[in-house]
Amino acid sequence: MSASGTGWPALATEEWTDTRTTLHMWVQIVGKIRMAFAPMLNHWWQVPLYVTARGLSTGPVPYENDLFEIEFDLVRHRLDLRRSDGRTEGFALEPMPVSLFHDRVMDALGALGVTVAIHGVPNEVDPAIPFVDDTEHCSYDASAVTRFWRQLIQAERVLTVFRSEFTGKASPVHFFWGAMDLAVTRFSGRRAPEHPGGVPNCPDHVMVEGYSHEISSAGFWPGGGAEGAFYSYAYPAPPGFSEAPVPAEARYDETLGEFVLPYEAVRAAADPDALVASFLNATFEAARGLGAWPEQA
Repeated sequence: MSASGTGWPALATEEWTDTRTTLHMWVQIVGKIRMAFAPMLNHWWQVPLYVTARGLSTGPVPYENDLFEIEFDLVRHRLDLRRSDGRTEGFALEPMPVSLFHDRVMDALGALGVTVAIHGVPNEVDPAIPFVDDTEHCSYDASAVTRFWRQLIQAERVLTVFRSEFTGKASPVHFFWGAMDLAVTRFSGRRAPEHPGGVPNCPDHVMVEGYSHEISSAGFWPGGGAEGAFYSYAYPAPPGFSEAPVPAEARYDETLGEFVLPYEAVRAAADPDALVASFLNATFEAARGLGAWPEQA
């Protein structure tokens, strides 16, 4: 859609800070439930959520000889829980403390006959308040959440096209609830130096597995710009990577250690899809070329 249409909505990051923090905790709870049952995949690919035509979903989660799924319906603003035997549960998404959201999710799972235990502390944030004790984060601006989801839809589209252009090993386009970002990753096929870890409230072995191989990764997150940003980085970053040529609207952020393309610049562009594509291709070519990736990659 054109920038003037509804496809690329405006959403200032400062406009929904409290809601974003609350939603971040909610998606962590749901993501940890998926992680409790999904079999381990390389680079933790079994834990993310996925953008759907209604919001964000776990997709099918195995349980005993059955399946269940949990979806944030961001059209009706409900959390829907469904089991493949036909049972359903759910509740309205509205202002509530993280502790109450946690209890409602667990009660709904219990009504579906699903018993689960999760690590009850959020990851990749500091401070990390246990979910059952978090009465501080309780905001829910439905309009802002819907616009964030619409941003994710646009990012999902362009990242999916970008993923399709690479025949080597590549991740799905998926929503990591740890950092609350939509990401896609390409691999050179070579092992990488062991990641040093050090991410707040996240075991180092998580980063070691996530970055076990040489990558070029890109995505979208609700930070890095006045309205969020597309990002791209390499691990390990080859010499000269930060000076690589990128579209004029983008920049290398020394603090983040990655290139960022502000969402507001994309939204204002005559062709938003083309701008994001040029950013993704330029940063990948920098990682591939400067890193001397094998020819097959």
